[in-house]
Amino acid sequence: MLALRRTAQQAVPGPASQTFERPFATPYNRIVSTGGPDLFVICKSCGSEVSPYITECPYCGNRLRKRAPKLDRDGRVAERRRRRPPTPSLPRLRRGEIPGIRAESRPYVTISLVLLGFVGCLIWRTSLLDLRDLAIVGRPGADWWKLFTAPFTYDNTGYAFVVLATIALYGSLLERRHGPLPVLVLFLIGGVGGTAATAAAYDVPVVLGANGAALAMLVAWAIPDLLSVRAGEEIEGDLLGTAAIAIVVALMPLAVTHSSWISDAVGVLGGTAVGYPLARLRPA
Repeated sequence: MLALRRTAQQAVPGPASQTFERPFATPYNRIVSTGGPDLFVICKSCGSEVSPYITECPYCGNRLRKRAPKLDRDGRVAERRRRRPPTPSLPRLRRGEIPGIRAESRPYVTISLVLLGFVGCLIWRTSLLDLRDLAIVGRPGADWWKLFTAPFTYDNTGYAFVVLATIALYGSLLERRHGPLPVLVLFLIGGVGGTAATAAAYDVPVVLGANGAALAMLVAWAIPDLLSVRAGEEIEGDLLGTAAIAIVVALMPLAVTHSSWISDAVGVLGGTAVGYPLARLRPA
């Protein structure tokens, strides 16, 4: 008994003869079996072994994870990595998939017209061609083909930017709504027709650019919304922004002498003549 138990005398308040005995505690066994290997993670900052159930390293304060892991009933990590669900997307509308709705396609005619305008804005600045070889300078006469090259020629960068941006915007909208043919017809009426009318009206005409074609496409696009507003219906288009762009394009002759007022008038008339029947027809 003396080997297993030791007595200790302690003084307590009260009579001096009062003593009590308590057994000495058994030393703590530091080798504890957990039924498996200890789990730990390595801190990437200081290299210390730390518990996998904490979010910050206690030695250096490095962030180990965003939140503590979830544990199951047995004390094991039960957290699973969630895969990010794919973003829902719809494929392009195919031809004939929905009756009455035109299949989605790129506005290739509008893209071609804008690219030709960029080429005409740059090519005469090189040694390949001169501006007189493309633009209308004097009566065309035998050079009738200049009626088709002059609308793609620009000698002013700001003029080219305004006109080509308007064609790109409203031409692509029209082409997606009605197809490529109306866009091509509007460019021929406003661009080529406006250039021809200007060349016929002046003795020594100097004409270049397609401000008439830009106005023709803008007016043709705006007519359906104007008819809806007149009927008291709601519209999705921005008529105020369209009006502001139309004013800028129409006033180009004040800033660029080679731009024509007659082309503006031909473009507005042509856009109205083409746009009104298209607005009455149901888009394919």
